[in-house]
Amino acid sequence: MTVACRGSAVHVDGHHPLRSVLRLLRAHRARVVGAVLVFPVKDSPQWLMPVVTAHVIDIVVDGGPLRDLGVWAAVAFVALLQNYWTHVLYTKLFMGAVRQIGADLRNALTARLQSLSIGFHSRTSSSIVQTKVVRDVENIELALQQVTHPVLAQTTVVTGAIVMTALSVPQFLPVYALTIPLAVVLRWGLARRSRQRNEDFRRNVEHFASRVGEMATLLPITRAHGLEATAQARIAEGAEGVRTSGYELDVLNGRFQSLSWVVLQLLSVSCLVIGAWAAVTGRVGITPGEVVQLSAYFGLITGGVTQVLMVLPVGQKGLESVRSVAEVLTEPDLEENAGKAVVASVGGALRFEHVGFRYPDAPEPALLDVDLDVRPGETVAFVGPSGSGKSTMLNLALGFLRPTDGRLLLDGVDAATLDLRTYRRHVSVVPQESVLFEGSIRENVTYGLHDVPDERVRQALVDANAAEIVDDLPDGWHTVVGERGARLSGGQRQRIAIARALVRDPRVLLLDEATSALDSESEALVRDALARLMRGRTTLVVAHRLSTIRGADRIVVLDHGRVVEVGDHDALVAAGGRYARLEHAQRT
Repeated sequence: MTVACRGSAVHVDGHHPLRSVLRLLRAHRARVVGAVLVFPVKDSPQWLMPVVTAHVIDIVVDGGPLRDLGVWAAVAFVALLQNYWTHVLYTKLFMGAVRQIGADLRNALTARLQSLSIGFHSRTSSSIVQTKVVRDVENIELALQQVTHPVLAQTTVVTGAIVMTALSVPQFLPVYALTIPLAVVLRWGLARRSRQRNEDFRRNVEHFASRVGEMATLLPITRAHGLEATAQARIAEGAEGVRTSGYELDVLNGRFQSLSWVVLQLLSVSCLVIGAWAAVTGRVGITPGEVVQLSAYFGLITGGVTQVLMVLPVGQKGLESVRSVAEVLTEPDLEENAGKAVVASVGGALRFEHVGFRYPDAPEPALLDVDLDVRPGETVAFVGPSGSGKSTMLNLALGFLRPTDGRLLLDGVDAATLDLRTYRRHVSVVPQESVLFEGSIRENVTYGLHDVPDERVRQALVDANAAEIVDDLPDGWHTVVGERGARLSGGQRQRIAIARALVRDPRVLLLDEATSALDSESEALVRDALARLMRGRTTLVVAHRLSTIRGADRIVVLDHGRVVEVGDHDALVAAGGRYARLEHAQRT
């Protein structure tokens, strides 16, 4: 799945994570190629210093000349000093690409999450989504940062060592080749077991994040019922799962790293002994300095391979995070809007034409053959017992759900042919419990809008009966409301939400139990504000409290997904049917 993101494209395949990483790097090839070209110059002291050391030793053994000593000292100084500037340049180039890849991934995930259906978000914990956007992208950045450097360093050292050894003592080249099969065997041994351990650890972390989010949401209920011990036990169970899977992964990585180090160090010591034996016996004509050079090169090679193998667990974690990110970027449950007609204006007419809807895996349909015509500017209320289909009607009207039978017409046009994102710009929703983000009151009221005049914001607050809230605060509408509006009461949050709807001047308004959670005084203020908000707008209302919908133009009574009665309050009460029984039950 390819996701457009700020002029670039992010393509991630969970089945081929390494290929996906290479594709991400290729998207920033100019910086990456520049970094790769700079790296051998930056790291030249790694392979050059053994040559300098060998010549200095031979000069000492031979007793001069001192002029050559000065030449090799100058070579060493230049090689070391240039490392500062080239290393800074390499960091700017490569880490610039890595950080941009991280930003591209986060932007692509955000864009994808905004395109996925409400069904996906209802079945996926927000804590898991947060973990993917924050932790998994960070793991990918760390893997690129920590794995690439030793791989490039080892490539530089091996190349320099092979070239210099081929020029001086070519007989020792086969000894270097022993490191390659050893590294491949060790890498294969890790990969065979590491993927499953990394996946188990990631799943446990996501499960734990979900429980932490659940704990934070339920904290007031937990404390109110004295269930602190129960909440702690649930978190402890999740933490134990993370501990166990993390410990098993750590032990596997520890065994692999220790085995890699021991095997390669034994090989390094063997190279030193073989070089010394060759020099002493005269089997190969090499000088004492060349023995030191060979030993140093082999130490660098084995050390480099060891370093690469040591960071492979980080790379494995990064690849697992690529798979995790791919789960979102390739999730097929999209709200399809691309290529559909843009809605420039909305009149407010809605037509449910023999609409039916069944949730996935549900034994019974949520709605069945609903035929309803809502006229522009009309207020239509939906009532009925829990599970009768009221909220499903609102979600269909908002385009969050698509009919599985029949069709929904918006101003006479089939909703399936429209880009519903553009339709929703003319719609406002006031839910049962309005959520505010952590910002000022003004920022919450004008959320998503630009250059809104102060007079318009003030009028929206007045019409929402929220002006007094602002006037009583020391910083007025610049007061920060706290996370989810925690510094305001439920009634105050609801009135701010109504002001947010008013400032948009919507043509269609959806009210979902907008007053059910309020006390009597707050309810009166909110109902008065809603009356102003509903004036002249097509309004769909879901309510359990029938007293709040007496003034609706029509009331639709639902039962088991079917429309059983339609009419205004007086007519339905006079009919003595389902609505009349509900109304009587609430009065008594």
